[in-house]
Amino acid sequence: MRYIEKYLISCGIVLLVTACASPDSLPPPTHEDVVQEALPETTEIAVTWGEFTTEGSVQDGWIGTFNDQKLVQIVDEVLKNNRDIAVAAANVEVAAGLATQAGAQLAPAVAVGGGAQTANRGGTDTNVAGAALNVEWELDIWGKLGSEAAAATESFRASQANFEFARLSLAAQAAKAWFMATEVNLQKLLSEESVMIHTQIREIVGKRVEAGAAQPQDVYLAKADLSAAEDRNRQAIGAFEQSVRSLEVLLGRYPAAELEVPSEYVPVPPPIPVGIPSEVLERRPDVIAAEREVAAAYNRVEAAKAAKLPSITLTASGGRSSDELLDIVGLGGNFFSLGANFVAPLDIGGGLQAQVEIETAQQEAALAAYGGLALRVFSEVESGLRNETLLLEREVFLTSAVENNSEAMKAAQIQYEVGAVDFLSVLQMQTRVLNSRIELVRIKNARLAQRIDLHLALGGDFSE
Repeated sequence: MRYIEKYLISCGIVLLVTACASPDSLPPPTHEDVVQEALPETTEIAVTWGEFTTEGSVQDGWIGTFNDQKLVQIVDEVLKNNRDIAVAAANVEVAAGLATQAGAQLAPAVAVGGGAQTANRGGTDTNVAGAALNVEWELDIWGKLGSEAAAATESFRASQANFEFARLSLAAQAAKAWFMATEVNLQKLLSEESVMIHTQIREIVGKRVEAGAAQPQDVYLAKADLSAAEDRNRQAIGAFEQSVRSLEVLLGRYPAAELEVPSEYVPVPPPIPVGIPSEVLERRPDVIAAEREVAAAYNRVEAAKAAKLPSITLTASGGRSSDELLDIVGLGGNFFSLGANFVAPLDIGGGLQAQVEIETAQQEAALAAYGGLALRVFSEVESGLRNETLLLEREVFLTSAVENNSEAMKAAQIQYEVGAVDFLSVLQMQTRVLNSRIELVRIKNARLAQRIDLHLALGGDFSE
């Protein structure tokens, strides 16, 4: 009993002496602290977005707003089968295991052992058997282990947020690939229509030459344009098949270019509520991940500071040994021991202080990275909202251009049939119509892709 009393008194003296060297510990930074420290002084977060469509909070379930059930199935299949998202999910599991390991250091290390042995001495067998319980516990006086565990936990949370953003990004990528395949399919159909029109023009020109109403060179021009149209059609077929194969790989399917793709676009959904700028920093998973990295860096700084201070480890062991020789002399087989180890590191080479400086610099880097990401997020939303308006206006203009060019082509064809204009005028009108229709197809896809990018920039989930 006296031994135990002396042991406890010694531990108390050690704790009292080392407590005088305890560093001042600051509370972890809040969200407001991170935003204030990460952004430059010249950055003033706007109260509302510069260009907004509909006020209100950002809503989830944006995939459903396109009213395309096939698109919903495509996104579900991508998230289920895509190999990249499987890698990201595994990385989250790794981070969870590392956080568990770091937290386990706060608990005592317990080991149980046992064994048996038979020895022969002078023709007599002696049996020895025993079991022991060993406990070792490092006291987290300065919070080093706690800070390491907190850093691992924050890194795990960052991994979770990064996985969520990867999931959202993959859903957006799948949706854009689906609409892009639709665009390429429409381009292919336009190229087929062009071949058909040039085939008809060649026949008309041939008849006019036979009747003496056109020049022979018109036939060669018509054949040349038909060959060019056939070439564009082959290019469109190749682009379409490549687009479908890319989507099939995203789906986890074999790239056989067999996926059925629509030949019409779905309408762009109505304007969406966009919330306010400050909310996007608390909603976007990649920004949340960057903030968790700042918190992890802060805890690593605290752990590095605490590593310069003394550490105390308590040990205890006990058990029982069965030895026939001990039984003969009347000695019991029970045993028990207590101990304490006190280690005070000497930073002779400056390595410990250098580690503090390294972790501090990495915390500053994490803050700078957060600030840069926050500014990019603001820019993505502002640009997305502005592009929504510009692309809509461009679609209106291009629709008008298609209609007017089509009417002009009809008039040119009638004039050519009566000999009022030459064949070159008809070809020029035909080219204008096709080019304007191609641009209209592209702008329709651009509007759909822009809406998807805006949802991703705002941080809304694609599912309900």
